[in-house]
Amino acid sequence: MSFLVSEELSFRIPVELRYETSDPYAVRLTFHLPGDAPVTWAFGRELLIDGVGRPCGEGDVRVTPVEPDALGEVLIRLQVGSDQALFRSSTAPLVAFLDRTDKLVPLGQEGSLADFDAHLDEALDRILAEQGAG
Repeated sequence: MSFLVSEELSFRIPVELRYETSDPYAVRLTFHLPGDAPVTWAFGRELLIDGVGRPCGEGDVRVTPVEPDALGEVLIRLQVGSDQALFRSSTAPLVAFLDRTDKLVPLGQEGSLADFDAHLDEALDRILAEQGAG
């Protein structure tokens, strides 16, 4: 991605995209800025999906296509208070990443994964209780 310092100045930075099935509604972007510790932002996977095609987001995270009619590049604006950072990314790697997340947990199926975890926790609690009683 490119970190846009101003209209005249930008530089490329490595960004790690992560998705964890333990938090199926979120994606994580870790920015590796020169001279600073990595910074990770977590936000809704659906926000990134929607933002590839149309302006999305309110508050701390906003995702907007550079050209709404073309899937060329996306702007990601991150804000804390009055401080903000603007990043520009090609759309292709984001779409490929989102496609991989969808293979792990299809969009709309996140809740069923959470239900599975709850059932697993209940089963483990029963087994531990039975072992403690025996």
